[in-house]
Amino acid sequence: MQLPTNVSSLRGMIEVPGDKSISHRAVMLGALASGRTVIDHFLPGADCLSTIDCFRKLGVDIRQDGTTVVVEGAGPGGLREPAAVLDVGNSGTTARLLLGILAGQPFHACLVGDESIAKRPMGRVTKPLREMGARIDGREGGNYTPLSIRGGALRPLCYTSPVASAQVKSAILLAGLFADGVTSVAEPHRSRDHTERMVRLFGGEVNVDGLTVSVAGPQRLRGTHIYVPGDISSAAFFLVAGAIVPNSEITLKNVGLNPTRTGIIDVLTQMGADIAIDNVRHEETEPVGDITVRTSTLRAVEIGGDLIPRLIDEIPIIALLATQAEGTTVIKDASELKVKETNRIHTVVTELKKLGADIEATDDGMMIRGKTPLYADGIVVDSHGDHRIGMMLAVAACIAKGTVRLERSEAVAVSYPAFFADLRSLL
Repeated sequence: MQLPTNVSSLRGMIEVPGDKSISHRAVMLGALASGRTVIDHFLPGADCLSTIDCFRKLGVDIRQDGTTVVVEGAGPGGLREPAAVLDVGNSGTTARLLLGILAGQPFHACLVGDESIAKRPMGRVTKPLREMGARIDGREGGNYTPLSIRGGALRPLCYTSPVASAQVKSAILLAGLFADGVTSVAEPHRSRDHTERMVRLFGGEVNVDGLTVSVAGPQRLRGTHIYVPGDISSAAFFLVAGAIVPNSEITLKNVGLNPTRTGIIDVLTQMGADIAIDNVRHEETEPVGDITVRTSTLRAVEIGGDLIPRLIDEIPIIALLATQAEGTTVIKDASELKVKETNRIHTVVTELKKLGADIEATDDGMMIRGKTPLYADGIVVDSHGDHRIGMMLAVAACIAKGTVRLERSEAVAVSYPAFFADLRSLL
């Protein structure tokens, strides 16, 4: 795909698609609940559609019409042993959270994914689920897909996670909904809390004490209505575009402002970006607002520690942002990037260097020196099949001189099917 380059301005208003993390969880908890769940502003991206497909194979009646999804909950004991393999596609969230739910089911299931999923570590989830009593086997001792799981009769678990991961935490908490007793997860830093908020929305109980989250099982959930806010991880690409493309002003409507996800706004503010948030309100349990960003003069910052879990998915676009900030930006404590859809440290550095960025990889992050003009003389960049890398490179092309072609642009559909159309609407 030929990308727009040397863009003179980006101006307008858009509404980014529904939050991917919330869309996944809404389908999953809706499937477990008794009664009907209606999901509005659902993200119909490839990852979330994989979640729907898996739960249909588990016997759940799910109807999707664009961004509206109706789930007829199976209720306690209502999931059925699947006749077919559960294929999670490219979705790590589907894989890990589904394992937590399957751990509590008295039947056998097999789980596979695409080539990318086959490289992503599942041991961080299968280990604690085995401690709870699930029988799990798979490649390299159950650390990689394909995986086979037979669940049921779970023991509660007090687990100290070595990583701050919402997927690990959520998998264990979802299993805990089926265990007889209190299951808890302690993290080194606070990770995104959509699961905790949503369990409460479905009538369940969750206790949060500092960095420890617990559920007392078994619990019975009730179907509900959910509005999915705009995904701040998707909004991040336009927030950065608005800050670095000349003469720009972009307003993003109805963006989720969950404090465990707003690290990108903190970084933009620390860098000196001209950014404003208006019309803040709550939709069910999640805060939502409108964000406006304008072309800005930026300064370098250091990003690490407990900020990393709040912006882990935004680091590729933050790296691009840093190329346009005065000084040296350091991103550290982000080794989790190595086990995403790609090794995002290596991939971001490789692709931005093609465009002339002064960037280098470190063991747990990157160093980016700015402000650096980007150039492209017939350059071909590659998403490597990673949706966030593809969108980052499209924004990078906007400030590049010359021509840029993006290979494997279709990867963007995983989380933002209309991304390129929305970008063109701002030109």
